Amino acid sequence: MSSNHKYQTSPPPSRAQSPSTPAGTTTVPLSYRSASPLPTPVAHRHDCMTAAAKRYKYLRRLLKFRQMDFEFAAWQMIYLFVSPQKVYRNFQYRKQTKAQFARDDPAFVVLLCFWLCITSAGFAVVLKLGVGSFLRFLVYTVCVDTLLMGVLVATILWAVTNHYLVKPTCRDQDVEWGYAFDVHLNAFFPPLIILHFFQLFFYHVFISQDWFISRLFGNLLWVLAIGYYIYITFLGYSALPILKQPRVFLYALPLLVVFFLLSLAFGMNLCGTLMDFYSYRVL
Repeated sequence: MSSNHKYQTSPPPSRAQSPSTPAGTTTVPLSYRSASPLPTPVAHRHDCMTAAAKRYKYLRRLLKFRQMDFEFAAWQMIYLFVSPQKVYRNFQYRKQTKAQFARDDPAFVVLLCFWLCITSAGFAVVLKLGVGSFLRFLVYTVCVDTLLMGVLVATILWAVTNHYLVKPTCRDQDVEWGYAFDVHLNAFFPPLIILHFFQLFFYHVFISQDWFISRLFGNLLWVLAIGYYIYITFLGYSALPILKQPRVFLYALPLLVVFFLLSLAFGMNLCGTLMDFYSYRVL
């Protein structure tokens, strides 16, 4: 089967609504289905719509690797670089078919942790870390920098969007916290590859040198990484029809340009600063 057919981004054809609703099930309100012509999923139950039930179902699958779609998660990671709009189109189709925007498959998180292990090993080589220091660095990177900070950032954006950006006509709906966390992870992946993988090949031979061109190249990597984060975050919240003016996230881009110019004016090597921070934390 071709990859184009496997990951087509058009929604499945609508099915006829069953004439009767089975006992013990509840019809999904129109607000949850985003005016989708699709009928209520057959397996949908009202108690599965609670946040606690979603978290339990998601966490229960974390160790069931055979049930995870790693191929599709890898496809998403590739398209976060080349066409992130397609990734969020699939989030919209999940809302239509499963009555939730957030991922119900933890394969993306598992693959992200795999990449964190790979990039952390690369940092261990560049920083010449021992086994103990490498394990400490890995724990910090996965548990603190990725998961803990991800929960913090997602919670802040979740609270801000629900409080300030929900349309007045959609006050009966809200942004799912799980979706806010997914948006952060999506936006986090390109910076991870740029700053934790790509730059390692150039650090000692070029970026760490005390040359203006070295600082320019290294700082441009930071601009590219942060720009990816801002743009993918904007796309994530733009995919929610209940939000007004999601372009507010793009207002950070001019500030990013100012930060880049100031870093060059003051002779800051941002990649070198990152390396110094990591060395200080684990040594």
